[in-house]
Amino acid sequence: MKSILGISAFYHDSAACLLKNGEIIAAAQEERFTRIKHDASYPYNAIEFVLEYSKLKLSEVDQIVFFEKPFLKFERLLETYVAFAPKGFQSFSKAIPIWIKEKLFQKNYLYKKLKSHDSNYNSDKNIFFSDHHLSHASSAFFPSPFKEAVVLTADGVGEWATTTVAVGKDNDLKIKKEIHFPHSLGLLYSAFTYYTGFKVNSGEYKLMGLAPYGNPLYVDKVKQLVDIKPDGTFRINQKYFNYATGLTMTNIKFHKLFGRNPRNPKREKITQFHMDIAASIQKVTEEIMIKLSRSIREEYNIKNLCLAGGVALNCVANGKILNEKIFDNVWIQPAAGDAGGSLGAALALWYLENGNIRNINNSDMMKGSYLGNEYSQVEIESELKQIGANYETFDYESILNKTSDYLMKDKAIGWFQGRMEFGPRALGGRSILADPRSDSMQKNLNLKVKYRESFRPFAPSILEEDLSKWFDINVESPYMLLVANLNSEKKVEMTDEQKNLFGIEKLNIKRSEIPAVTHVDYTARIQTVNKERNRIYYDLINKFKEKSGCPILVNTSFNVRGEPIVNTPRDAFNCFMGTDLDYLVIGNCILDKNKQNLKLKRDYKNKFELD
Repeated sequence: MKSILGISAFYHDSAACLLKNGEIIAAAQEERFTRIKHDASYPYNAIEFVLEYSKLKLSEVDQIVFFEKPFLKFERLLETYVAFAPKGFQSFSKAIPIWIKEKLFQKNYLYKKLKSHDSNYNSDKNIFFSDHHLSHASSAFFPSPFKEAVVLTADGVGEWATTTVAVGKDNDLKIKKEIHFPHSLGLLYSAFTYYTGFKVNSGEYKLMGLAPYGNPLYVDKVKQLVDIKPDGTFRINQKYFNYATGLTMTNIKFHKLFGRNPRNPKREKITQFHMDIAASIQKVTEEIMIKLSRSIREEYNIKNLCLAGGVALNCVANGKILNEKIFDNVWIQPAAGDAGGSLGAALALWYLENGNIRNINNSDMMKGSYLGNEYSQVEIESELKQIGANYETFDYESILNKTSDYLMKDKAIGWFQGRMEFGPRALGGRSILADPRSDSMQKNLNLKVKYRESFRPFAPSILEEDLSKWFDINVESPYMLLVANLNSEKKVEMTDEQKNLFGIEKLNIKRSEIPAVTHVDYTARIQTVNKERNRIYYDLINKFKEKSGCPILVNTSFNVRGEPIVNTPRDAFNCFMGTDLDYLVIGNCILDKNKQNLKLKRDYKNKFELD
């Protein structure tokens, strides 16, 4: 048995992963343990978890690999400063002390940190470093069901690369093409995230969710910022941006082009202008991704596509690539951002450096992405007793019956079952569930449970076998990374008067038989559920279908805005008591909000910062 520990850290979304003989045993983000959203610190808790779950001490791990190469990243910092000097001295002077203290001599820094896990770990000779984009590409190709695939990775920036094309075959993977910093699709999208008043590296999905409320009126102006070639490659005009040298994303020239300064979220509300800006950058992003996909299909003539990097979390663009039928098959890494780099680095070491044979698993190498913590019934009840929670225990069938009854009565349910998900999406392990047929559920969940913007859409979890009856898509989407159109017979068409409404005014219009999960453009970000990946979640949706005729549930992550997804029973109880959730179903326990000690209620609305 050979084991590899993969680590990603120090930028955002630190994480750890552990492989045994190439099999993914466990993986988790540090934020779930520290309760700090997008925690970038050394992932001490995540490493402790994957070691414990794998029943290994650190000194027993054969190899340890970090997801990128610090020296190359430092080279980029220096060369960027030289290229733009003296502009950017302020950001450069802030970064250098941190690099000299921690990042530049990272092998030594990691070794010291790793020793804190196990005093018997006494040599740094088993520490390796992967390339950032190779880690991303590996995380997408090696767990995929494809013998051969072309891999498109797009993110902010790794060492130098921002967009890469790789080709994988069997146990081999090679990067063929690169676009380098400062020309970055991820940073372009993040610049508009910043401009519309959302937090960079956190609020990009808000920008994507806002786009359907707007019209792409500013596409021509966006294209003044980015020169897009016919093959999808691009160059970004740095005269409009500060991200290469400054402490902000955009500059005065950018603001003059669009006619306004960046939105201050503390003082300014979202307007139709911001919706139109969101629609415009989303359309340009989709155009680039589609052109890149077409050109690499034509060049390499490979029928399978894998996607990774932060841009691969843009499920609207992913859905467009699928709809264009450029590739026969598309597979997207569920932890597509930097957290997944820990997994990719470990897989790259296993296959590319160690030369191991790749046995393709057509079921799911990612195990549904249920790779995190899990709790036994004894552990759950013990923690609930310590908290002072009032709960009742039931058998399996009763849990399904009672939960589906609550859902039928328009109740919002905290659902905590099995292993925690790896990646940014809740997939029925740590989820908030509701009835998608409710007219008011989207607004109520956003405002009373999630404490977030009312425009934010929710995803439908649907039984895999019922997918094509409801949505215009015929491929599984287990990781909630594809957006598809609702079938026309399920829509409720808007009146002429309703069509003339602007932006958020459209929010409360009933648009379909499942309004709680239908976005304003009649699309939804779909999760398909089957019995093999998550039996209890499948059985719950099936039970709800038996009672309602609807094979779908609202599924949103079990947290409030600004908080990481819950990890422990205590996290789940705190979130339950700090929101307007009606019931908490955790293991075989059901907790009724009305039966809890009011002294245990939490002020959750103000606990976490806006994300």
